[in-house]
Amino acid sequence: MEISIRDDALKQALKSVLVELLKERKELFHELLFEVLEDMALGEAIKKGLKNESVSRDEVFKALAD
Repeated sequence: MEISIRDDALKQALKSVLVELLKERKELFHELLFEVLEDMALGEAIKKGLKNESVSRDEVFKALAD
């Protein structure tokens, strides 16, 4: 037996599931979104850091202490 689902029916089903999830589990969605944005920002910071000149460990700790 083979099950066949049309693309538009599948899209509609997925949309319904996502809407229900967002309504019922807002906190979970917010946490997930925050994590994704945080990871993206960290990735951008790493890319920018790779373009800059390296500094010593002492310079980093001195800057953090100020």
